[in-house]
Amino acid sequence: MSASLVAVSHGAEAKQKVKIAWVGPLTGALSAYGLGGRNSAELAIQVMNANSAANYDYELVALDDECKPNVGVQVVTKAAVDRSIIAAIPFYCSSTAMAAIDIFNRYKLPMVVWAAVLPEITYGNNYPEVHRVTGALIGQNKVGAKFMKDAGYKTFISFADSTDFGKSTTKYFSLYTGEEGGKILAGFSVPPDQQDLSAELTKVKELNPEVVYFGGLVPLGARLRTQMEKLGIKAQFEGNSAIMGDAYITAVGPELAEGTIAFYDSPSLSQTAGGKFFLEKYQTAGFKEAPEAYGHFSYAATMLVLEAIEKVGPTRAAVTAELGKTKDRPSIVGPITFDDHGQNVTLQTTKYIVQDGKWIVWEDSEYASGKRKLKNLE
Repeated sequence: MSASLVAVSHGAEAKQKVKIAWVGPLTGALSAYGLGGRNSAELAIQVMNANSAANYDYELVALDDECKPNVGVQVVTKAAVDRSIIAAIPFYCSSTAMAAIDIFNRYKLPMVVWAAVLPEITYGNNYPEVHRVTGALIGQNKVGAKFMKDAGYKTFISFADSTDFGKSTTKYFSLYTGEEGGKILAGFSVPPDQQDLSAELTKVKELNPEVVYFGGLVPLGARLRTQMEKLGIKAQFEGNSAIMGDAYITAVGPELAEGTIAFYDSPSLSQTAGGKFFLEKYQTAGFKEAPEAYGHFSYAATMLVLEAIEKVGPTRAAVTAELGKTKDRPSIVGPITFDDHGQNVTLQTTKYIVQDGKWIVWEDSEYASGKRKLKNLE
């Protein structure tokens, strides 16, 4: 699954070192995702450097954005002004991405987003430097709305954080749920660090929705799910790719996580050749942290950049041009094709549910077979 490389004879001559920046949350509440993403990018570097046919010696420069917009601007600027850094693999958090996205265009630094799914990251501007291997959250909400309708749900509450990411999830959730005939009883927006949700959840309980849809990241989602239980709210809990991964289940516990539904632009790694390859390589490398939900995308984004450098050389302009030509490019996440805004359009939105402390593809679950029942459908 590694890059196809043209063999060259280097003899005893040392290879030119090429630096790639990686950006994500290495500390703070979302560090599990960041550490998994960084490890996965490092794995791609290791795989390429182990190939004797590689033209260059690659080094990953990992930068911690803490999932904070102001910090993201600082570390991205640091990478952008360093001319020895040829490309970047940035962002788990969409709010951080939106704060720093202009910097890549200003300094002509090509990049491939490894996780953040806000549509405006790619579609908000027409920057040739900006690309993304993960999907935008449009597809997740469209698939989710149809699934929930087919399951029999009719009344919903939208509960999101007040960041750009939360606003966008609410926008597309509302759009597609409305198109499918669902009734949204109310919408709530709170700061992502708000601890006490009792005022909002008291109103939710009064409205008695069949489903609570959550648009935000794991820390707030875990508080929401836990406090729903405390107040006796029995609605079905639904989210998107931001709550995918072991971190959500660990935060709320297997019992409260049970039956949570989410929609995510990737099939199960254990069910694809690329996923199995990645998991085997990751385990062999001996990383202490799990790859989490977006590790394989981080690997794919990094490898895509490395392959581009191998083909056209380590200059920012050449790499930007090469990435823009990406069409049906094989990767561990499937073929990658970028549209005219650098967005990967060849993604597979998959339905997931938590069963016995693990995220399971819906079709493989006991909920799909009818052995277990979703809430409010019993």
